[in-house]
Amino acid sequence: MRQLVARIRTAGRELVEDDRGDVPGWVLITLMTAGLVVLIWAMAGPALADLFEQAISRVSGL
Repeated sequence: MRQLVARIRTAGRELVEDDRGDVPGWVLITLMTAGLVVLIWAMAGPALADLFEQAISRVSGL
């Protein structure tokens, strides 16, 4: 039982030490996501603003 626990701890330490992350990959994913948000917002922004104004005018009765 102790050997199993020791093996699990060793494997866990190796995973933690090896899993430092791929920083350039995460930066690229973050930038691509931000770019997609900006692109979608630029295309859908006017339509969403118009939809919001219509909803407000229907609720307020103006």
